[in-house]
Amino acid sequence: MVVAFGLGNPGDRYDHTRHNVGKEVITRLVRTLRLSLKPGRGEFAYAREPARDLGLVVPTTYVNLSGVSAVGALEFFGADRERFLAVCDDFSLPLGAIRIRKKGSDGGHNGLASIIYHLASQEFPRLRLGVGPLPPDTDPAEFVLSRFASDEEAAVERLKQDATEALLTVATSGLEHAMNTYNRKVDT
Repeated sequence: MVVAFGLGNPGDRYDHTRHNVGKEVITRLVRTLRLSLKPGRGEFAYAREPARDLGLVVPTTYVNLSGVSAVGALEFFGADRERFLAVCDDFSLPLGAIRIRKKGSDGGHNGLASIIYHLASQEFPRLRLGVGPLPPDTDPAEFVLSRFASDEEAAVERLKQDATEALLTVATSGLEHAMNTYNRKVDT
C-alpha cells in the first residue's frame, strides 16, 4: 500500500495558498477517483482506493505538526514509512516543477521536519511541488502562506494535474518509474 499524505493547513483561510498545494493534490485525486474523505482515528481524514492499494490522507493539523498526523495515518493503514509518500510545496523549485525522492532532509520545510522528527527517520519518499522561486527579501513564511497570482494559475493547474498523475504512477508502477517520468525541468 502507498499512503499519500498531502501537507497543508486546515481552514478556508489557507485554501489555494502555496503551502496547501500538497493537500489540494490529494483532495483532487480523491475527487478524480470518486472517493470521499472520512475522519480517521487520529489527526487526519482519509480515503482508500483498494484497486490501486492506495491510501489518501489529509492531515487536520497545521503543517508544522504534520508528523503527528503522519504517525497516526501510518498506524491506521498498517504501512511502514517506505510506503509513505509526503506531498508538499517547495519554494526552492520553480513553479510547476516536480521532484520525487526516496528520502532526504527537510529542505527547510517545517512540515517535513515534523514528519522526520515523529518518524525518527528521513527514510521516506516525498513528492515536492515547485511553488517558487522565493522572491528576494521575502519572508519564507509569508510567501508560502500567500495565494498564487492570477498569472500563475495556469501553471498551478498543470502542476496539480501532473502531481495527481505522478501519485497514480507511484501507486500503479512504483516510485522508480514515477521518478523517471516526472523528475524533469519545467517546460518554458
